[in-house]
This record gives sequence, C-alpha cells and structure tokens, in this order.
Amino acid sequence: MIVTPAVASYNERSVEPEPVDVTHAGDLALLVEGERKRFLFQLQTEGALHTHRGTLQHGEMIGVPWGSRVTSHLGRGFVLLQPTIYDLLLYIRRQSQIVFPKDIGYLLLRLSIGPGRRVAEAGAGSGAMTTALAWAVGPTGAVYSYDRRADMLSLASRNLDRVGLSSQVHFHERDIQEGFLETGLDAVFLDVPEPQHYLHQVRSALREGGTFGAIVPTANQVSSLVESLRQHTFGFLEVSEILLRTYKTIPARIRPDDRMVAHTGYLIFARPLQEPEAEPGIRPEHVMAERNEPPDEEFVQE
Repeated sequence: MIVTPAVASYNERSVEPEPVDVTHAGDLALLVEGERKRFLFQLQTEGALHTHRGTLQHGEMIGVPWGSRVTSHLGRGFVLLQPTIYDLLLYIRRQSQIVFPKDIGYLLLRLSIGPGRRVAEAGAGSGAMTTALAWAVGPTGAVYSYDRRADMLSLASRNLDRVGLSSQVHFHERDIQEGFLETGLDAVFLDVPEPQHYLHQVRSALREGGTFGAIVPTANQVSSLVESLRQHTFGFLEVSEILLRTYKTIPARIRPDDRMVAHTGYLIFARPLQEPEAEPGIRPEHVMAERNEPPDEEFVQE
C-alpha cells in the first residue's frame, strides 16, 4: 500500500515544522473514496478492511498523518481522515430512525447543553442523540438515557462504547411513565410518540430554570404537545423545523444540489415557569404599561 501525505509549500518548509498528528492503533478512522463511499472503523494492528475496491491492511494505516492518501491491494485510492462528531452520528449503527445531525446541532444549543451539564433523554433508540449529548457534556457532565426496550439500550450502549463516550452515560431500562430517577436536571429531551403524557414527570426531574425539548414527526403531535405544555405551566414555547440544502462545490457553476434533507421532525422547546404564561399574542396591559413598551418591541442588548 502506498501512503502519500500532503506536500508542504515552500513557505511551510522554510520554518520549523510542527509535530505531525498521526494515526494510532485504537483510533476511529474514516476512509473516503471519491465523494460518496465512506468506511468508519477502528484501527487495529492485525486488522484489515475489505471493500469493493480492494483490501487495506490496518497496520499500514497506523502511524501515518491524518489526511494521507492510501491505496488498496488493487491500487484504488482512498483518503484517511479523523472522523468528526458529524461523521460519528451519520454513520452510527442503527436499527431505528435517528435524530439527524441537522436537528441535533440546534437541539444542543436550545437545550443549553455544554460541559458539566446533567441531562436526561427518553427514547434512546440507536443512540445518536445520546452520543451527541455525551460529547457535549464532556467527562464532567452526565447523560441519563431511558428506553423501555432492552435491545435498543444494548445497541446504544455499544455505539457509545465504540466512540469512547460511554463513561458519562447512564442507561435505564424503564418506562418514564414511572418517572425519572434523577432530579435537578439541567435539561430533559423526549423522543417518544406521545410526549404530552410525560410532562408531569419532566417537571419533577427538571431544576427550576431548566430547559425542555422534544422531537415529533407530525403536526398533530405538535398541537397536542403545545396544548399540554401550557396546561403544565411551561412557557416561552417554540416550534421549529430545520431544512438543510447543500450546494455543488464546482467553482464555475455553484448551485444547489438536486436533493436536500427536508422534513425529519418538528422540534419543540419550552421552559418551566412558576405562573402560567399569557396566551400567544396577548400581553397583559399592566405589564405593557409598567414597561412602557410597544406590543411587538424586539429585544435590545444594552
């Protein structure tokens, strides 16, 4: 197998070279052929990757710089990349529908997930959202993942082990109708068919000031959840949908790709309140008078 690292420019060679980040046994690696075919695997000293374009020995891909070009025994070329969290989510082993990366990014921001946070999710599935949550909370945080099916929890656990994030995840084979085992959580996320039935349990698990999020595939589910959220004294509701359109990267003719990642689910967010929020579009007159502000004034940072 031939390994060809990228060649440095004249200016790069004229200064002190920086240490090269190379592959090691045990690393997760992404092998890319052309624009479409990708292989995600763990490098093992005695391992081999068999593809439709030939076989590549793991040992010959260990100790080489990331971004190198490698070839199979048939002489077909591949690029060896270090996988991103996006790659890990997109190519996760699955036996159920996953939360797509385009939705996960916004979910993490709206739920304020970051290092040290404690978050629960219900509906672990294959573990894509679990993986993203574990990656975001880091080793100082904790993810509590619930599912009624032992087989889904087993798959999610294996997927977390595969990417080295299992240490911050606690799996529970439990129906959340019985309640969450944790309290004082920073966030709760539901990926279940009827999330409106579990809002009492969510409120008991969330700390004051925490955040709630859910994903559902149909509009009638959104309607049921929004109505129930108001009944359970949640406010600042938001319903969103993320549509992703990529573009062809040919400089002479930049244009949208023929296909796009359109509807995958509706995202619903809310915050627990001490008192019921006014109905949408209705602002109490005394509040407006006290603040001396117009009905639709935008938020301004002073």
